[in-house]
This record gives sequence, structure tokens and C-alpha cells, in this order.
Amino acid sequence: MDPMLVIERQAEQTDSRILLLVMDGLGDLPREGDGHTPLSAATKPNLDRLAAEGCCGRFDPVGPGITPGSGPGHLGLFGYDPTEYEIGRGVLSAVGVDFPLGDGDVAARFNFCTLDAAGNVTDRRAGRIPTDENVRLVAKLREIKPPAGFELFVETESEHRGVLIVRGPGLGARLADTDSQHTGVPPLPVRALDAASAGTAQIVAAFVAQAHRILAGEAKANGMLLRGFDSLPSIPSMQQRFRLRPVCIAGYPMYRGLARLVGMEVPPPPADLQAFPGAVTAHLAGHDFVFVHVKYTDKAGEDGDFERKRQVVEEVDRLLPDLMAAGFDAVVVTADHSTPVPFKAHSWHPVPGLLWSPGRAFRDGVTTFSEQACIGGALGRMPLRQLIAEAMACAGKVAKFGA
Repeated sequence: MDPMLVIERQAEQTDSRILLLVMDGLGDLPREGDGHTPLSAATKPNLDRLAAEGCCGRFDPVGPGITPGSGPGHLGLFGYDPTEYEIGRGVLSAVGVDFPLGDGDVAARFNFCTLDAAGNVTDRRAGRIPTDENVRLVAKLREIKPPAGFELFVETESEHRGVLIVRGPGLGARLADTDSQHTGVPPLPVRALDAASAGTAQIVAAFVAQAHRILAGEAKANGMLLRGFDSLPSIPSMQQRFRLRPVCIAGYPMYRGLARLVGMEVPPPPADLQAFPGAVTAHLAGHDFVFVHVKYTDKAGEDGDFERKRQVVEEVDRLLPDLMAAGFDAVVVTADHSTPVPFKAHSWHPVPGLLWSPGRAFRDGVTTFSEQACIGGALGRMPLRQLIAEAMACAGKVAKFGA
């Protein structure tokens, strides 16, 4: 039997509290020369203290050798099997920007991108244009008319990211991505993956063609790439599965969207990283599971910026005492996936993680929080989705199994 099914059956609602601090894309590879990762190179006394007082390990978001997207990685963090609950990026983005997605709607996440004169992608993120520039461009794209009987919605997510939603009768959601995730090649054509999605593909292809004509004169964002087509799924909440009362403190829409899909309360995003501790305190009442998401480690990894990724770790470390000030019975610090600086992309490498729960978590011999140190931790290497079970047990939220 899947051990998570036992956790579901034995879960108890209590007043104890769990903090799940996720540094997106935290995992990395040792740098040539000194062997450091951004995490191991960082000055982080508070994270090191939690590691020394608790236990550490490494975790596979989906499985060994599998490179996860952010959606599957976070489903694993919340205790779900990512191979059982597949949620397209478009749905996560749409829900994350509070779009009222309905049954049968088809949503896709898009990037504004930069195309050269030959139509090849030179920058998949259009230089990370500012969000206000995105808003201006989205307003232009909203002028595109859909076929009779259908609706098109174009929404800003953040920076270069946006969401396209198609609404109407008989839509299929199985469309291939137009983002090859490579530069030097043109966007892929819009393509249906089954007969039921052929009509949707025609609508989206017509939209993209018109969008490229409208964007043609833009200096950076003169094209668009779409991925993660999907419709609204049915997924049990964390309250239903684990009797938790969760709340999400996150700034980026996609992670807020995923949190909402698993039943978390999602208050307005903090203004910046410094505002996170205050948001935790302000929204703790009535909740016993606090998910805090920090995006900036992942951004630095995608930009290949070792020093910036190290600095983000140090910024989070300085905030950690204030994040924990309200009092938690168990604290987990980990990531949804690895984003190694040399890769500038997600990778299959397991993520480092620590579990702190004085008097309950096994105290191993690890004295610092790093990818290398976590290899020797008491938690070993396990599926990421089982980490929440360890935290719940340490917080006294899992009843004894059997006589």
C-alpha cells in the first residue's frame, strides 16, 4: 500500500503548526574550482542551526532521473503523487491570477519572446520585460477577435509571462507546446494531440498568427510561446486528505494558483521578500500549515547567476527568525526542483531538505545545510511527496497505525 494512503487515514486535526519554506529551484551542482554550490557558499547561520538541530536528506520531486516542472514539484511538496495529478501550467497560471476558470475552458501559459528577422527565437523571456510593459502588450492582444460562439481572454501574469484562455463549446485541451525551450529555432506550430482538440488548435493558431502581426514592431517582445495547455482538473484538497488548514504566502501567480487548487487560503501577495514575515503573522489565525514560497533562487539559477542565488539564500536566512517568530512545531525547508546555475534550467537532481522539530525530529550528524551535507542526513533519499508525512508526524498530526 502507498504509505501516503495510511497518512491520509491516520491524519488528525490538531492545533500544532507546520511551516513549509520553499526556496524555488534551490538545488544546484558544485562549482568547478572550489566545489561550492550557491547554498553551500552562502553565509546562513539560521539555516545551518536548523539543520544541526534537526535532520536532513535529499528528495526526488517526481522520481530519479526525472526533470520536474514547477507544478509537479509543488504537488510533491504538498503530498500528492505528481504522476497521478497532472495539472497544466496554463491552469495554474490562470487560477493564480484569479481568473474565474470554468469547466471546459482551455488555458495556456505564454511567454513573450524575442524573434530575429528570420523568425527564430533569440530570447525565450523577451529580456524579462517589466510587468507594466506586459500589461500594455496584453491590452493590444485583447483586440484579437475570436470565432463566433467562442471567447478569448488574455491576462498578464508577471514580467514576460501571461495566460491565454479559450472558452466555448466542445473544446479539447490536448495541444502541444509551441515553446521548444531552445533558441535559434522558430516557435513550434500549434498542433492538436487528439481529434477532440483540433478545433481548439485552429482557434489558438489563428490567435498566435494575429498576435505576431500585432507584436511585430516591438523591440523585445515581438513574439509569443505557449505551453501547458489544460482544463480545470478535479483534485482533493489538503483538508480532505490530511485534515490540514493551509495558507499560502507567495508572490508569483502560478504558485498561488496551485495552492488554491489544493484548497489553500491564498491572501494577497506580499509586496516584497521583506514583507513575508509580516504576511505569515497576519494570516496565521485559523491555519496550521503555512506554505511560504520564495521564487528568487530559481530566477537566479535560470539566469546562470551564482552570486545572486547565493545572496537570495542569505536574504532568506536573515528573515528566518521572523518567519518562525509565531511559533511552529515543525519546520521544513526545501525546494520544488533543482535549477543548477550551469544548466540555467530545471534538472533531475534531488533537492536538499531539512526537517526541524525539537524533541521529535531525529537529530543526525549534519551541521550545515547544503546539497553535499544532506547526502549524509538521517532522512536519506526519498520521494518529495513523503516529506510532508514526516512533518505531520513530528507535529503530532498522525495517529498510531494499528493495535
